[in-house]
Amino acid sequence: MTDAETPLASSGPGLLVGSRVRDLRTQQGMSARSLALRLGISPSAISQIERGVLQPSVSRLIAITDALGVPLAAVFDSGAAPAGAPGGATTDTGFVLQRAAQSSAVELDGGVRFRRLSPGDSPGIDYFESTYPPGTAAHADADLFRHEGYEVGTVMSGELTIDFDAERVIVRAGDSISYPCSLPHRIHNTGAEDAVARWLIVHSAPGA
Repeated sequence: MTDAETPLASSGPGLLVGSRVRDLRTQQGMSARSLALRLGISPSAISQIERGVLQPSVSRLIAITDALGVPLAAVFDSGAAPAGAPGGATTDTGFVLQRAAQSSAVELDGGVRFRRLSPGDSPGIDYFESTYPPGTAAHADADLFRHEGYEVGTVMSGELTIDFDAERVIVRAGDSISYPCSLPHRIHNTGAEDAVARWLIVHSAPGA
């Protein structure tokens, strides 16, 4: 076990994350050993994540999706229903509608919860809501991490602390922040209440 994951206490969203990681990996034709090498962890850790024994941290999940070349949204349910399906989603007239009841969520290490906000496929972007309970972090240890894309976030309630190389920033309700994800950073909640934020991650277009 690494410091980036904790045992899964019970069945639920954590199991969904693991099964989706396994599905995405096999779709890419990648072995668990190959993925483990890319991430610098053991194949047994990949196996435990995929079986729902361990919950990945936010940073570990992002590293996994980056290594697989898929957006973060890929680990959620399919989102909005296909055209003509119950729920009101349609593509015939050029839009996709996701009802509130269709919004899917996953729970990660420490109880951090991600909820997908983008309806259907949204090429090039990930749009989601995060909830960080008090004392939780995107990265289990004190190291900063980086990933792909450009991130824009707005805190809806509570406050988040974001550590950069040379500065610590407190982002409170109503505040917004943006930065390239290649800038080393660590997001955590040092407050006394849940911190809820909405994030847009913009990925580089293929070949850009």
